[in-house]
Amino acid sequence: MDFLEQIPQDFINFILVAIFALLIGLEQRRHHLNEKMESLYGTDRTYTFIGVLGFILYVISPNNLSAFLAGGLGLAVLLGIFYWKRIELRNQFGITSIVIVFITYSIAPLLYTKPLWLSILLVTTVLIFTELKPQFRALSQRLDNNEFTTLAKFLVIAGIVLPLLPRTDISSFIPISAFKIWLAVVIISGISYISYLLQKFLFPKSGIILTGFLGGLYSSTATTIVLAKKSKAGNIGTNQITTAIFVATAMMFIRIFIIAYIFNSALALHFWIPFTVLSLFSFSIAALMYFFSAKGKETDLNNLPHNNPLEFKTAVLFAILFVVFALITKYVLEYYGAKGLNILSLVVGVTDIDPFLIALFTGKYQIGMEIITQASLIAITSNNFIKTIYALSLGHAKIRKPILLGFLSLIIISVFLIIF
Repeated sequence: MDFLEQIPQDFINFILVAIFALLIGLEQRRHHLNEKMESLYGTDRTYTFIGVLGFILYVISPNNLSAFLAGGLGLAVLLGIFYWKRIELRNQFGITSIVIVFITYSIAPLLYTKPLWLSILLVTTVLIFTELKPQFRALSQRLDNNEFTTLAKFLVIAGIVLPLLPRTDISSFIPISAFKIWLAVVIISGISYISYLLQKFLFPKSGIILTGFLGGLYSSTATTIVLAKKSKAGNIGTNQITTAIFVATAMMFIRIFIIAYIFNSALALHFWIPFTVLSLFSFSIAALMYFFSAKGKETDLNNLPHNNPLEFKTAVLFAILFVVFALITKYVLEYYGAKGLNILSLVVGVTDIDPFLIALFTGKYQIGMEIITQASLIAITSNNFIKTIYALSLGHAKIRKPILLGFLSLIIISVFLIIF
């Protein structure tokens, strides 16, 4: 350690600049391997010398940066002439390599003024993003006209609307802040949006099992309906369908636990045991179904259809349902107590349970965590019952027995956890 401490910092920085610049230059050579060298500004040696030049001109006058800025200006003139002649002679307009030249030239001041990890991050970003050009091109070809509009909507609701909303309760009658209402919209939309992006761009040809994973992050009920309908297609194994349905159900427990942890971490830690049991039991049923599924390559199930998770009407409807369920829950607890809440949970289970559960997780109700946990499990169990009805009525006759046995077992376990 004493030996390393005696090495001058300038020497260490010079070595790092040379190495980083050489790596960028080598990557440029590899990236342009099939191009004629006269069409390039330079590669490994050139980029190394540019990095060294930036180092020299920076250490000469680190306070006023006059030498460094003068060198940058001279480099810009040379690059401008090169770019102009390349357009004139070869009709090439890309400036990525030229921008990377300036980045290489700026490594030295970055090393001296910022932590080392930032310089490493910069070089890593240059190397990775240069190599990802074919992937970015393929990605852009899969984008449709609505993708950036959808992204813009999410940025608006999460980054603009949410911070502007007041955090005080709307009124004594509605003991919920506008911020909390919209936060629920952002979280649910975010989970749905992530599921949508994963399925469309990372797993565009996902198999049925993976469809269950991704669909469960969005809506296990919608996924169950779609998969049940797909079971009538002759080219898809019915055991694969049932496997995916129970995977989606298992992911539902995980999704709800994550939502609960975001809004009420103490409550989430209180009921992590029953949720873990039910999630693992659902995965066990799925594994059993998969064991009996047909051998061979898994059938692809492309483009699981669901509504755009960021439609403004959907967000507004969710916010309205959130407030409505919060008011109903408050009224039921005030006049009918815990028994009334359990009945309400049973009824709500046949609808979209997310607004009700979030209202339950975030509400300022004078009830214990045991009652909230019980009501949540009742709503989820009721929802699993309605999913059973959907799968039996919409699916192929071959999936009815495993669906009925699987969900019946899950409901029995849920009832046991609710009672005990």
